[in-house]
Amino acid sequence: MKSFDGLKPLLMILPGLALALFIIGYPIYDLGYTSLQEVSRFGKLLGFAGLDNYREVFADPLFWGSLKRTFIWTVAVVLGTLSISLPVALILNDDFYGRGIARVIIMLPWAISLTMTAVVWRWALNGRAGLLNATLLNMGLIDEPIEWLAEAQLAFTVEILVGILVSIPFTTTIFLGGLSSLPRDSYEASMVDGATRWDQFRYITLPLMRPFINIAIVLNVIYVFNSLPIIWVMTEGGPANGTEILVTYLYKLAFRFGQLGKASAISLI
Repeated sequence: MKSFDGLKPLLMILPGLALALFIIGYPIYDLGYTSLQEVSRFGKLLGFAGLDNYREVFADPLFWGSLKRTFIWTVAVVLGTLSISLPVALILNDDFYGRGIARVIIMLPWAISLTMTAVVWRWALNGRAGLLNATLLNMGLIDEPIEWLAEAQLAFTVEILVGILVSIPFTTTIFLGGLSSLPRDSYEASMVDGATRWDQFRYITLPLMRPFINIAIVLNVIYVFNSLPIIWVMTEGGPANGTEILVTYLYKLAFRFGQLGKASAISLI
């Protein structure tokens, strides 16, 4: 009877676990199977191809370029988001007049579709009729319009900045939840001992916020690594594949060029 009682928790989570394994496991299995097949552009399996799709992927210089930019994109956006979101959360955690309105303003971009945000930024960064160029020209900061999305390095930098901007609300929310749970008596005791605000941040806030920072890092890495809309809507991986990352590259392979076997291999990788 005691042994059965020990199995009760496992039996209770078993249905949900089985469903999760099916939802996650079957697509991975299907990708693995498809990646080993020769596939027509219409999705029909034509026969076993072994590791040919993987050989094509690893021999393709566009894959390695996309992989490199994917890591640059992920690291830059995640680090930039964390470095801005934590100070913003610290400010919003203080008690000041209008704090509720400020929190709403920070969270509002989170409610907007990422695709729509990218469309707005693509329009704003237009080299001829964009709002950004018009503003900079009116302020006398530039003498002629800048083609923000026409040169690969500049376009990729701009997309990283947009990626940081749209990731701040979600990360700030995580940090605000963590800050609201920190014990106030630790800060009061440190003030009695003569600790400065920097000392409190360094020796109390950062150590206690470590679990929330870890959560923010993990979730942002997963979210940013697989993020398609910003780069796809703004440049579609161009110009000359200069802003291509893995998800835009495999999207083109699968739905524009019909190379479903190769795309499945990249997706599995």
